[in-house]
Amino acid sequence: MRVIDPVLQHYAWGSTTAIPEALGAVPDGTPVAEAWYGAHPSAPSVVGADGTVTTLDRLVAEDPQGVLGDDVVARFGARLPYLLKLVAAAAPLSLQVHPTVEQAVAGYAAEDERGVPRDDPRRSYKDRNHKPELVYALSHFEALVGFRAARRTAEILAGVEHPVAQRLRDVVAADPSADGVRAAFTELVAPETRPSPDEVDELARIFADRLRDGSPSPRTDRAVATLAQAYPGDPGAVTAVLLNPVTLRPGEACFVPAGAVHAYLSGSAVEVMANSDNVLRAGLTPKHVDIPELLRTVDCVAAPPIRIAAERSFDATEVFYAPVDDFELSVTRLTDGRPARLPGVGPRIVLCLEGSCRLTGADGHVELASGRAVFVRADDGPLVVQGFGRLVQASVP
Repeated sequence: MRVIDPVLQHYAWGSTTAIPEALGAVPDGTPVAEAWYGAHPSAPSVVGADGTVTTLDRLVAEDPQGVLGDDVVARFGARLPYLLKLVAAAAPLSLQVHPTVEQAVAGYAAEDERGVPRDDPRRSYKDRNHKPELVYALSHFEALVGFRAARRTAEILAGVEHPVAQRLRDVVAADPSADGVRAAFTELVAPETRPSPDEVDELARIFADRLRDGSPSPRTDRAVATLAQAYPGDPGAVTAVLLNPVTLRPGEACFVPAGAVHAYLSGSAVEVMANSDNVLRAGLTPKHVDIPELLRTVDCVAAPPIRIAAERSFDATEVFYAPVDDFELSVTRLTDGRPARLPGVGPRIVLCLEGSCRLTGADGHVELASGRAVFVRADDGPLVVQGFGRLVQASVP
């Protein structure tokens, strides 16, 4: 077992307090949007022990079989399959989609062929992997995930006297299939058809007024107003009328598959995903936007958000099983000081969220306080934890 330190991402939408406080640091007013625990080559965790310092991707490369285990290497190659993050959104994130493996492989090759440098911020594909993700809420967490039924969109737009709203309503009413949803979404984000900044601001005022006067969907109206306030004139704000609003209470989880359009609005969470940084953005961001590629990868079939119910494992642990092979997330609550076995084998990252505990494996033990994490090799074997608090573990199914 090796103690690891996360790489902090200071994106503008991040909270100035949530992650620093979770890590036991004193906030200094700088936004900290994410803390990455993993071996992605763009931001691998720092590993320190025995007077030496390395990174987790190098540790994996030195001994893939011992670190990952034969089964993981056979399925995923010599790389850690997942990436664990703390996320803290004080403002909305971009409207985005993540590709499938096949789309990522093709997109990465196409950008290489065009000569786009791999560290160019205008590059859409940073690696050849998909990026499904599971979000476990630490606080009240608001998001938009996937497309809602076209019928519901038409109901929300009924009575909105604005040309953009009327066009969208006509599109989804005439064709409530995935094709109609795609046409409406394209109308909002494609450069040749998207509303002007003035039209977006007009619509945002209409939806804000509806909140006071009586709305058929207060959550949608609030989302449009919130996004328009954060990103004035950005037509991505209006896409909220097409998307499912999602509210997670602390301890609840939602799975976002590849192809699902989404935007996180506010709140703090643990996020575990396939080991990728591929993000295709449609708006609500100062970062690179790639509308054509996003429209090629987005899944426009309307479906409710995928909430994952935890399953009990042993006495103190709940496991959130995502419908992918790359990762699963377990949450262990220690309330009585007795030893508790953790589920999972293979390469694991254990992060203490609250309290303190002792983690014991085949090679000894590590003391973990709130905000500290360890990487556990496959050959470290089963784990036992003892103490008081709450910890999360990312592992491979």
